[in-house]
Amino acid sequence: MFAIVEIAGQQFKVEKNQTVYVHRLQAEEGSQITFDKVMLLGGEVITVGSPFVAGVTVVAKVVNHLKGDKILVFHKKRRKGYRKLNGHRQYLTKIEIESIG
Repeated sequence: MFAIVEIAGQQFKVEKNQTVYVHRLQAEEGSQITFDKVMLLGGEVITVGSPFVAGVTVVAKVVNHLKGDKILVFHKKRRKGYRKLNGHRQYLTKIEIESIG
């Protein structure tokens, strides 16, 4: 069984016992969090919501908070001497899906 769920403004296809990295959530490490914006529920019978499937929730456990890999953004205009380098590391939350339904 799988579900397409909206977490922190993004859509993820999740299954039970799957680990997902999402944008930073305001939850303590080790706590459970419930997502009720389930857009599609798949398995033997596929249920599509309009926009969400009623009465279905996804329960996940917050494993830890971390920072993603560094992304370097480099801007240059040739022959002008203009160079600019910016770096960015996204704050992420690692969650593990415990149940769907």
